[in-house]
Amino acid sequence: MIDQDLNKFNMRTIMNQVEKELGYINQLDSNSAPLNFRNNNDMKSQSLPKPTSAFIGASWAALMLGAGAYLIGLWNADMQLNEKGYYFTLLLFGLFSSVSLQKSVRDKLEGIKVTAIYYGLSWFSLAAAVALLSIGLFNATLALSEKGFYAMAYALCLFAAIAVQKNTRDMAYFADDEPSKALEAELEEEH
Repeated sequence: MIDQDLNKFNMRTIMNQVEKELGYINQLDSNSAPLNFRNNNDMKSQSLPKPTSAFIGASWAALMLGAGAYLIGLWNADMQLNEKGYYFTLLLFGLFSSVSLQKSVRDKLEGIKVTAIYYGLSWFSLAAAVALLSIGLFNATLALSEKGFYAMAYALCLFAAIAVQKNTRDMAYFADDEPSKALEAELEEEH
């Protein structure tokens, strides 16, 4: 009995510390009622609208358009194979880092613990991907219009990857009709 009370006390202490570190993430909806994003039911019912199929389709179309244009441009470019490999690798690195950053930001928003190291690495990797592309294009012997083409296709890919990841994550909330048992147990312990 004492162990259970001590366990509940430790869980509450940890939760209070996490809340202090992350702060309450509240947002006002159109009715000016505060919403706590940590409550999964609030997210489903009020603060997180289900993405429309038009937005999902537009996100995927933007990703395919950006990646397709970038890759076709690379395929047809008059550059050495190692340069093509560099730009291809930067595309993959940028896509992964943007999705990773979106996930870590969303996890923090939802109150899911994200280590400071991972969060910092996510930001650093996205900044490094963009910086490496910028440096590569600045030093490339390409026409200015080609440099702009690669930069815009890359930016479109990064933005679209974030939108696709957001839609995928949002749809996961609506696919689960009942919350996980671990979340229910945790909520019962708090009350």
